[in-house]
Amino acid sequence: MAHFLRGKQAGIQNDLSAGLGPEVFILDDISRYGINSQISAIAYDPVQSLLAVGTSESPYGSGQIYVFGQKRVCVTLKLPRKASVKILQFCADKIISVDSKNDIAIYSLDTKRIITNYMPPGYVTAMATDPSMDWMFLGLQNGDIVAYDLDREILSTFRIPNLWRERSPKARVLSVVTLALHPRDIGSLLIGYTEGAVIFSFKQNKPTKFFQYELPRGAPGGDSDPTSVNSVRYPRLTQALWHPTGTFILTGHEDSSMVAWDPKDGRVIMARTLQDANVNTPGANVGNYGATPGTFSLKEPLFRIAWCANQNPDDTGLLIAGGAPTTMLTKGLTFLELGLTPNYATSSWQVLSDYFASPKRQRIFPTPPNAEVIDFCLIPHSSPYYAGALDPVAVLALLSSGEIVTLSFPSGQPISPTNNLHLSLSLVHPFAHHIDLAAIKRERWLGLSEKRGLITPIVVGGAEAIHPLKRHQNRDIVQTAHADGTIRLWDTGHGDEIENEDLLQIDISQALRRLDDVEITHMSMSGETGELAAGLRSGETVVFRWGRNANYGRDVGSLQLDAGGHVEGLMDIRDRADPALKEGLLPLALLAGKNGLVSAIKLSDVGFLAIGYETGSISIVDLRGPTVIHSTSLNDVVKQSKRGSLRRGSGQGQSKPEWPTVIEFGVMSLEGDDYSSILLFVGTNLGHVATFKLLPQSTGVYVAQYVGAVSLEDRVISLYPLNIETGAGTYASPVAVAGLREGVKVPGVLLAVTQTGVRMFKPASAKGAHKTWDEFLCESAAVAEAELEGGGHALIGIFNDGFARAYSIPGLKEIGNARIKKIFDPERLAETIITGSGDILGWAGPSELALVNVWGAGKDLHQSQDRLFNPEALTPPRPTISNLQWMAGTQYVSPIDMDVLIGGPNRPLSHRMLEKQRAQPSGQQTPTPDPQDEGYWAYMQRQLSERTEKLNTVGDSMGKLEEHSSGFADEVGKFVSSQKKKVLLGSIKGKWF
Repeated sequence: MAHFLRGKQAGIQNDLSAGLGPEVFILDDISRYGINSQISAIAYDPVQSLLAVGTSESPYGSGQIYVFGQKRVCVTLKLPRKASVKILQFCADKIISVDSKNDIAIYSLDTKRIITNYMPPGYVTAMATDPSMDWMFLGLQNGDIVAYDLDREILSTFRIPNLWRERSPKARVLSVVTLALHPRDIGSLLIGYTEGAVIFSFKQNKPTKFFQYELPRGAPGGDSDPTSVNSVRYPRLTQALWHPTGTFILTGHEDSSMVAWDPKDGRVIMARTLQDANVNTPGANVGNYGATPGTFSLKEPLFRIAWCANQNPDDTGLLIAGGAPTTMLTKGLTFLELGLTPNYATSSWQVLSDYFASPKRQRIFPTPPNAEVIDFCLIPHSSPYYAGALDPVAVLALLSSGEIVTLSFPSGQPISPTNNLHLSLSLVHPFAHHIDLAAIKRERWLGLSEKRGLITPIVVGGAEAIHPLKRHQNRDIVQTAHADGTIRLWDTGHGDEIENEDLLQIDISQALRRLDDVEITHMSMSGETGELAAGLRSGETVVFRWGRNANYGRDVGSLQLDAGGHVEGLMDIRDRADPALKEGLLPLALLAGKNGLVSAIKLSDVGFLAIGYETGSISIVDLRGPTVIHSTSLNDVVKQSKRGSLRRGSGQGQSKPEWPTVIEFGVMSLEGDDYSSILLFVGTNLGHVATFKLLPQSTGVYVAQYVGAVSLEDRVISLYPLNIETGAGTYASPVAVAGLREGVKVPGVLLAVTQTGVRMFKPASAKGAHKTWDEFLCESAAVAEAELEGGGHALIGIFNDGFARAYSIPGLKEIGNARIKKIFDPERLAETIITGSGDILGWAGPSELALVNVWGAGKDLHQSQDRLFNPEALTPPRPTISNLQWMAGTQYVSPIDMDVLIGGPNRPLSHRMLEKQRAQPSGQQTPTPDPQDEGYWAYMQRQLSERTEKLNTVGDSMGKLEEHSSGFADEVGKFVSSQKKKVLLGSIKGKWF
């Protein structure tokens, strides 16, 4: 009976929720945007042009792997069990992860499914793969190295024992720290142990060189600690890597020193830190970098080192994360540009030493303050070899905060992720801390495509799946505010085809001409006018409008950012547009004052902007000028009722601070008026709803007039102007305002939702009808229209018990409920947004957004149908040894030879070969495939088959090498090497002499 009385009290005669019942209020889980937890690993495949990130286990879920391609291409891969991704690598058509539970999962990029998972015989501390081989080398905590066959999915009998144990049998911990295959000679493996490095030869099946960094007495070392300088030290090793041509090796140590070695004789060429050289020399003069004279500063550990090269592998440089003194104000990645590598055969030892001691230049790639770069991933132009460091075009830096930063290489300039990286990565680039949503007509959104300077996307692989055609004419456009003052806009979609996938970007720092104090608290966008307003914690409001940039292409020097003081009043900032932006959302106006942070903001579709501040002030701006048409304080126009004061337990002479929490524009008739007006509704934290009327003057200027207020139970969280005949929103739209000139009367009521209840009333101060929530608090609410043939509107609320509920209008009777606690973060339910179509967008974690629909059929989140693997993008041949190395007697080992050395003569057939055998009739020989019809890996399989069937002599000789038979095999090797030299020298003599 109560729901019938509520309709009569509110003045609503029709049942606006007819046909809605529990059977239609069912959740569909549509999509996820962002990253579910903190990023722990990054990998890039230049052949397929795919980027993968692995995440850590957290209260928001297990770690998982995201593989990103072009535009919106994204596939999520689950780990075998709940864990964190520790190591992540691409290898040909596979992606491999090692997690914190020591599970190794191998996924197929083609099928997007796990092929197999494997538990190694020990804790994995390092991994090495190569796209030209089927082998994965795993370094274990006990110092052993095992080989896993990625093609046959079995562990090989090949094992490298702890080689350093022979050198230091009394050492307690000798874990494998790092593994690196020689960039040109695949038969050599650089193994980094905690005490030193070893070069292991697969050809000889033994170590060839040992490298241990020793600091004699008096040598400062990397940390320059005067308390230990008079003793002999052996700093632990943290990383070992090859020069891009294999000419040198470099080791990084826990005292922040980097040591360059000669791999032929094992001598130290140079030991240095980021600032000083010859730190292994007794009495060397190094800087202490202490904050005060006579002190020294600690240095950051060396998190990661990469030996980079441009298109010429001999033109190199070192990219270093960490190693800087803790007293340095500017931190980031350090790039030591070494230049062209000296000719090893003709250069003196001093020349080689100076090459590392005196780089051509040293650069610091700046990163955000208060965060360290703990890892990075290079983006090479095309080659998957050289440890991914040949001709890199960019670098993705992983910060200790979990954010990522993209920098160009080798300049180190920041690269915006907008339309360069996947949408999900933009939510951690840097973190997004506030969201808003606007419904924009499809045709309007298709026209909002910004034009910037030349942008080359970093990731262009994969192909998007085909989605259903558009479900709604309006597109839901999200605005995300980031920690650096950047705002990005993008289409969430409704599980349908997204026609305009591009992102728009706004830079608040550029508009304010300062880099600090740019935290955004609230945003509002008008889909009709192409305008956006952003309110800041500093109290400023910046307005942007779509247009063409008159400053496009100008010298950036004329628009330098400065840290000038804050201005007051309304000012024109159209000259502050980004010179790289040709067409887009450009700065229009800046409103600043001393009213505290912006607590609420609303931009109407008819050119009015209303701003609320934490001091209780309200400003109304007519953007046609723009000009401020009204400024007032809530304390001057809204009086707290005696009942409300007693309910909150305050004294008669006390008044609590009051500020706006919700602002909305509408067009309807007020109580007692026989005409309709443009109205402004303001809800406060103390439960008041004030109404202002915007009236035009004969001069064309509008004025605002306060007409009344009503007191509700609690904090106002939502205001919805409702047409009592149709249930649609009576917002201030161009059509509604145009109807005012013709005397159109809009019958409406205002639906105001607080944390403890809801009231429907005729503005400005009618009593209306109300309902209270007895057992829970409402965090977010809106009116949504059901996707039914007859329509139907309902009030949708998100409650603190983890449920979404629907209530009828006007009866306010519960229609249905659905549990959302497992989807959305319970601590951030107040930030969820409910759209007019029934979509709910909210935070599922610190950097992940979830989208669900309440008018669904109970569908779970579907697996992405995007394609990742391109079979036409083939892995290029692996680089080989140079002619000089071959002349010097270095024996060339091919990937097929490695199959014999590691797999042995009894290596099982691959799954594909076994399937072919089973498909052939009994006794029929498998025909040799046409090389032109061979698919991926078919060439290598055919070569292996031919070797085992026809080249028995070569197989026997290599098999003997695997079984450590010296004698005849050694003599044959020497004879073959000498014959190669004679043939080559003979050809040279015949040509030039």
